[in-house]
Amino acid sequence: MSYGIPSAEPSAQVPVCPRHPDRPSYVRCQRCGRPACPDCQRAAAVGFQCVDCVNETKRTTPEVRTVYGGAVATGKPLATFAIIASCAVLYVLQWLVPGDAIYQALGFANIYAEPRYGQFEPWRMLTAAFLHSQGFILHIALNMYMLWAFGQALEPILGRIRFLALYLISAIGGSVGYLLLTPLYEPGRPLYGVVGASGAIFGLFGAMLLVQRHRGGDTRQLWILIAINGVIGFLIPQIAWQAHLGGLITGGLCAAALAYAPRGRRRTLIQVLGLAAVLALLIAVSWVRVTL
Repeated sequence: MSYGIPSAEPSAQVPVCPRHPDRPSYVRCQRCGRPACPDCQRAAAVGFQCVDCVNETKRTTPEVRTVYGGAVATGKPLATFAIIASCAVLYVLQWLVPGDAIYQALGFANIYAEPRYGQFEPWRMLTAAFLHSQGFILHIALNMYMLWAFGQALEPILGRIRFLALYLISAIGGSVGYLLLTPLYEPGRPLYGVVGASGAIFGLFGAMLLVQRHRGGDTRQLWILIAINGVIGFLIPQIAWQAHLGGLITGGLCAAALAYAPRGRRRTLIQVLGLAAVLALLIAVSWVRVTL
């Protein structure tokens, strides 16, 4: 009878990450059961999932959209807060920078060939909406309050990108309204500029009015608010009612482009083309105004 040396038991195979075979991985994906190294682990409701399962879930899960096709954004209205912060920073700079250098660089006036300001500079139609009167603190305070109030309502409905586009185009529309309804500069006549977010705020008024009507909501309070602010523009000197009217119409047109675009795969494309058409209209009427 012979005695041999017993052979060693085969060691259990060490699990390795499929994406990184050189890394032992003792944590398994809760969905597919494969090992996943720390770089390929993603926290799940229970345990971890591998990166492949997470990507597959994203690919197969329909993206949640707002009622008007925008990406759903939870939490604070970041686009609204970003606009408020921009206006606040520029307002502080208006006080810190000597003279009226900020206004000279960013303000808007109905000029075409006035030597002090140079040729017509269309970007001022947008930048002027981020400046406010230094001599009247309520100018920026009231505008920012209205922006905060309406931004919290509109931004979640439209989505951040659509809301921001509507606001910026409405700001331009306010300047275009001022351009169309006030005389261009003539030598010897006083030159008045326009600053403030009021045109864009009225754009939010117009957008909210159209959105409420489209969704079947009550619009009476909005009409009263628009009427009161419109009358104030006529009664108080140095308020550009022309910018209010231009912003109101532009905001309504932008909201119509967003709200009435047909649902479907091409909805976003149609909305983009609609907003582009509104912007093109503003550019066209401005060009006609300053060249005729």
